Amino acid sequence: VTTAATSVYITQKKIDGIASAAALAGSDGFTLTVSDGEAVALLTNDDVWNQAAAVVGASADDVVLVSARTEDGVTAIVEVRTEWHPPLISALLPDGITLTATATSRTALDDD
Repeated sequence: VTTAATSVYITQKKIDGIASAAALAGSDGFTLTVSDGEAVALLTNDDVWNQAAAVVGASADDVVLVSARTEDGVTAIVEVRTEWHPPLISALLPDGITLTATATSRTALDDD
């Protein structure tokens, strides 16, 4: 039981980190425009997806990008998932379980 609990904890932390990295990359995929003399950084769903997919694709074979989007043009929201299987055969979880992680990251321009 301890081995399985440790394994699922480590796997969850791994995908938490991948989701965070993908959201950070997604928030860096902004388009810079000038409006009324001020620079504005805007995210699009396609740009967030493309940046996040690159990070997830380079991270681990068993992690899947579920969604990558922006709802407000400044926040990247990324969800990833993986299937966890117990390291030892278990009658309680013979098929394993699905683990998910969601992370957000905001883009902002500094006024300095």
